[in-house]
Amino acid sequence: MNSVIETILDHRSIRQYKDEPLTDKQIQTLVKSAQAASTSSYIQSYSIIGVKKKNTKEKLAELAGNQPYVAQNGHLFIFCADLHRHDVVAEMEQKDVTTSLESTEKFMVALIDASLAAQNAAIAAESMGLGVCYIGGLRNNLEEVSELLHLPKRVVPLFGLTVGYPIDQADKKPRLPMEHVYHEEVYESNHDVYKNQLLQYNKQISSYYNERTNGKRKDTWTGQMAEMLSVPTRMYMKEFVEKKGFNRK
Repeated sequence: MNSVIETILDHRSIRQYKDEPLTDKQIQTLVKSAQAASTSSYIQSYSIIGVKKKNTKEKLAELAGNQPYVAQNGHLFIFCADLHRHDVVAEMEQKDVTTSLESTEKFMVALIDASLAAQNAAIAAESMGLGVCYIGGLRNNLEEVSELLHLPKRVVPLFGLTVGYPIDQADKKPRLPMEHVYHEEVYESNHDVYKNQLLQYNKQISSYYNERTNGKRKDTWTGQMAEMLSVPTRMYMKEFVEKKGFNRK
């Protein structure tokens, strides 16, 4: 096993950072690492907003659900789906590209491009001894986030990535068993097999929480997911995305 794989397999979310900002060189390295990710048809349909100012971080922390580590970190990156530059391309080249830019396909391309770039940055950061945590809570209030960051039409903030020097290393959460995620040739759709895999995973997760909390929690994964998904959230998303000029066709 090489050091790259060791870094990937050692991932855990870090939510407490030392009060030490990243250097400009570190930030540049992470952005360049993000840009090295694969991009569909070379479209490069994402942008990254770096946030250093304390008051901006604090406002974003509030908008993300009062998560303190959004404000207290070495650097905050906001990854955005971005087709705005392609509107500029159309103007420069005098082409009508509206139908393409408003298609579900190009919306998916922008989401995938941004996600691949972010994961490159995350792995690069962890290889440098830094910790990271993805922040999906920004999608709680995308209108306000967009206004705060001055995002134009066809730019949608997807998630944040906090990066910094960890105060301590959090425990790694066990992932689903590989055989539940990886299917060979065809999808394993035997319901009994599927449920048995989840039951075994529930035991592992319950033991994980029990050990971490000295018996105060014994959650199962299926219990967590059912509880979370039974309460719909961010149901304004379709309207917001369409308003931004995405996913209209």
